[in-house]
Amino acid sequence: MLLEVKNLTIGFVDTKPTQQVVNQISFHINKGEILGIVGESGSGKSMTALSIMGLQKDSARITSGEINLEGKNLLGMSEKERRAYLGKEIAMVFQEPMTSLNPVMKIGDQVSEMLKLHTNLSKQERLEKTYQSFEEVGLSNPKELYDKYPFELSGGMRQRVMIAMAMICKPKVLIADEPTTALDVSVQAQILELLKKMNEEYGVSIILISHDLGVIRTMCKQVIVMAEGNIVEQGQVEDILYHPKQEYTIKLLEAIPSIHRNRMQKQHNKENEKESADKQTVNVQELSNHANGIGNVSTDKMLTVSNLSVSYYKNGRIHRGERKEIVQEASFYINTGEVVGIVGESGSGKSTLAKAIVGLLSTYEGHVQCEEARPQMVFQDPYSSLNQAKRIEWILEEPLKIQGGFKKKERKQLVRERLQEVGLSEEIGKRYIHQLSGGQRQRVCIAAALMLQSRFVVLDEAVSALDVTIQRQILTLLMNLKRKHNLTYLFISHDMNVIHEICDRVLVMHNGRIVEQGETEDVFASPKAAYTKKLLEAVL
Repeated sequence: MLLEVKNLTIGFVDTKPTQQVVNQISFHINKGEILGIVGESGSGKSMTALSIMGLQKDSARITSGEINLEGKNLLGMSEKERRAYLGKEIAMVFQEPMTSLNPVMKIGDQVSEMLKLHTNLSKQERLEKTYQSFEEVGLSNPKELYDKYPFELSGGMRQRVMIAMAMICKPKVLIADEPTTALDVSVQAQILELLKKMNEEYGVSIILISHDLGVIRTMCKQVIVMAEGNIVEQGQVEDILYHPKQEYTIKLLEAIPSIHRNRMQKQHNKENEKESADKQTVNVQELSNHANGIGNVSTDKMLTVSNLSVSYYKNGRIHRGERKEIVQEASFYINTGEVVGIVGESGSGKSTLAKAIVGLLSTYEGHVQCEEARPQMVFQDPYSSLNQAKRIEWILEEPLKIQGGFKKKERKQLVRERLQEVGLSEEIGKRYIHQLSGGQRQRVCIAAALMLQSRFVVLDEAVSALDVTIQRQILTLLMNLKRKHNLTYLFISHDMNVIHEICDRVLVMHNGRIVEQGETEDVFASPKAAYTKKLLEAVL
């Protein structure tokens, strides 16, 4: 037994009474194992990981339990004694490297700092070791990379830097907390393959925390399911995923998008398949029906895009040699009432295309004709798209004030109606963005997009950061609103499972070009472009 967590209890002491967030949980991991921990946001999985690293918030207290590394209780050590273990014996990779890495420090210095803290190597030896660590995680040109800052790297490169930093001292335990959540499918597959390589080549034991059961199924042999601070089920991955005993685990499995669900159901026997099918909710079936073309789609065109090209210029000036083309000659249409998806890796041009369509980019070549005068957009991150300094009711009411024509009483009533439509209480309107959960914030974004009664909405990675059950709720909400208001959606995502679930047709983008488009089922079943095949092969 390498690492043992025994009867661990954690609570927030700044609340009265103390709010318990982890309740008497126990588990262990052996040398060379990969252990998965799954659960919804707020289940306690990340708090458990942070407590192992000694990184929990000041207001969080470990009120009972032990964390034993090779028989030594880390909680019984002084801060100085424990610090010698953290980073050297136990290391961690976080979900969002942009907030985990120091933005004003060169990445090479950040990685080599681990060697400075935990070894007696000379400056030159640390430099060579850092170059080697970059190469081990698949980062080319390590000498050039050393002097770059985090903002100069892609998301996948930043995550590789985090893994290099975590692995440079060759720890015995690596904790990976949602390491692929924000990455597109091909980069996600690369990062998971890298973690497997670290496990196999160096024998490092990995605790992999994820809300993606597809990732857990691919990577782990053992899995723990957490809910509300408790371990509700644990055991072999095959037993938990294919023969769950607890209602909560069954709910998680039912929320998995269609590709995952279909693949997993194929591994059930006929009796289990029938039982699983009986448990599918009406909402899930409605989503599947829509993906198969059952819906109120008309042949009237809501959007027509012809030969659209978007370029960026340095300093806003157009000079020869300074132009970079992001979208190249894109042509497609969307029928009224249709859901059309756009998929592709980060940097493929998806979001730039969307911004040009809704009018957030004014300089482009080609033609965009939209029957809706005020197309709306729902962004991935509510924190950056909504005003954090204002209450929710102000955010929703402001577009009505700007447009004019509404009395104060009418505006207040419309805000209440929109909140109710997206499943939020009137009381939510009094809160600020930071006081809401991830699912609540995304519901506010959807309500904001509907305030001016737009019939065309662009959803840019609107569910990618949500766990599977909240994602399921938001997708169901979107489809219910679509039917109620006869909405048309352009749905941008790197998640092929979600696209397969809800879209009538799909466009595949690569390096700024649409390389394939067609009916969703046709594209997924018989992809013609090599790039589309690559994306589908990367789906876990």
